[in-house]
Amino acid sequence: MTDQLSLDPVSAAIAESGLVAVLRAPTADALSAVADVLVAAGVTALEVTLTTHGALEAISALRRQLPDTVVVGAGTVLTGEDAKAAIDAGAAFLVSPVGGLGPQPVPSYPGAFSPTEVYAAHRAGAPLIKLFPAGGLGPGYLKDLRGPLPDVKIMPTGGIGLDDIGVWLRAGAVAVGVGGPLIGDAATGGSLTALAARARRAVDAVASARS
Repeated sequence: MTDQLSLDPVSAAIAESGLVAVLRAPTADALSAVADVLVAAGVTALEVTLTTHGALEAISALRRQLPDTVVVGAGTVLTGEDAKAAIDAGAAFLVSPVGGLGPQPVPSYPGAFSPTEVYAAHRAGAPLIKLFPAGGLGPGYLKDLRGPLPDVKIMPTGGIGLDDIGVWLRAGAVAVGVGGPLIGDAATGGSLTALAARARRAVDAVASARS
């Protein structure tokens, strides 16, 4: 597990959880119900992507709806205007697939792919760095990356299946971001019962990897 003493409270909470559920859907209509199921299963970090219609309103609603132990942030934050709107809506953290947002009043996790990008984000002060897209790189890439960069706190996201969660954590990930394989079709009318089973599986994978 990462040294959480060096992290801000929100980033430390994400590191403790080991899992960020990435909520991406055509609309935010079902996100309230999806979030309730995820939290009941033990997921305590949620990222609502700004590509979801109604994302800002959903972030505000989820902050009111969910316990204070759950952190709710915004994903696919690409511009300063995106960042301000998300923070105004109540986002506790920001996640971007790219870098370049600059300093923000809440923790901001830039996307990076190459060692140079990862180190640049670290030097710029990012508390966590989103390794994206991670699926094609594989956990071995992260393990190799952490050899020369052991202090960089990395959150792989993109193309990570439920069976991959434990492998990434054991390779040195602080946490993993999981979207489609976890959420499935639950945000577009699919089974919430099946979502609950996937969420419990994901939470169990984190616990198993850290035991």
